[in-house]
Amino acid sequence: MEALLSSSATLRLRPPLSGSCSSKPSLPRSTFIPPATKTSRNSPFSRKNSLSKTNPCFRVCASSSSRSATETAVGSTTVPSEMKAWVYNEYGGVDVLKFSSNVTVPEVNDDQVLVKVVAAALNPVDFKRRLGKFQATDSALPTVPGYDVAGVVVKVGSQVKSLKVGDEVYGDISEKALDGPKQSGSLAEYTAVEEKLLALKPKSLDFAQAASLPLAIETAYEGLERAGFSKGKSILVLNGAGGVGSLVIQLAKQVFGASKVAATASTSKLELLKSLGADLAVDYTKENFEDLPDKYDVVFDAIGQGEKAVKVVVEGGSVVVLTGAVAEPGFRFVVTSTGSTLTKLNPYLEDGKLKAVLDPNGPFPFDRVKEAFAYLETGRATGKVVVYPVSEDYILEKMAK
Repeated sequence: MEALLSSSATLRLRPPLSGSCSSKPSLPRSTFIPPATKTSRNSPFSRKNSLSKTNPCFRVCASSSSRSATETAVGSTTVPSEMKAWVYNEYGGVDVLKFSSNVTVPEVNDDQVLVKVVAAALNPVDFKRRLGKFQATDSALPTVPGYDVAGVVVKVGSQVKSLKVGDEVYGDISEKALDGPKQSGSLAEYTAVEEKLLALKPKSLDFAQAASLPLAIETAYEGLERAGFSKGKSILVLNGAGGVGSLVIQLAKQVFGASKVAATASTSKLELLKSLGADLAVDYTKENFEDLPDKYDVVFDAIGQGEKAVKVVVEGGSVVVLTGAVAEPGFRFVVTSTGSTLTKLNPYLEDGKLKAVLDPNGPFPFDRVKEAFAYLETGRATGKVVVYPVSEDYILEKMAK
């Protein structure tokens, strides 16, 4: 498919879907892209965060309490006590995801802000977590999934210094993806996030674009830093058309000053790699990257071929492995998310040197989250799979102004 660079710092692939994918009112194209349970005393589903462990269903089932109609004024913003969210009460496939209209809006700690979610993005870690691969370090069930968020601040904690009500922000809501990730994630109308994990949304990006970036761009950036990548070095990116790989290409070229960037993808995605800045686009369906004549200072493996990746790295080089087997000199890491990384990269996003890459089959409306996950789990997505709009009323209010 032909790759296009839009003026709003997003790379989109042609053709987009028609607006018929959602039953909600269509928005202008400039904003809307066509388209055995544990519990916790801090559970976002608990009305007083102290419900009995033996009654987890009570947290997400419809309630006759009058509290569901109660709203709290926050500056000029009203925050309901309950929200719509996607929830799972057990580990398993996509069918364990349930939509609920009666999930308690999470409380805000002193160092947190409450974000009204406008857009969210899906990551492989989301479905691997739902499948129970990280049970030993996961937060308690039931879970509202989702790491990536873009939205507007509607409430601030007492120790918050740099953000205020009305700020448009984006970020990864869990500092450690695998170590106690938040129980109440971004696939909801509201989510509570530490101030340090967020950055102001670049004005040149819409919410869908911004939501696609945090976890992927922070993983790409931290991986390059850990590998000691710097100006004048060369890099080979495996799965260059994926969510992380597409950003590794751009960061290596535009931010770190790579001398040469090579990347792998299937035949139909080679032009995309070149448009992102790859000097060499390798069609993995026709040639083996490990047979390439050149060797690279860094190989960034975003697909799970670490044992082959070590064959094309120079002596003394590094191999970053995100998934699969690790062989010397490869290493694996779990990203530490921080808003400071996003803030550092914002100027590159503002001037279009770094571009969000959204899968052409999205964004998926909020009521099609299960479909979005099913698509992501095929392994065929290009760039990021985005859910948008989540809170459509904010977009409509902003347009009205």
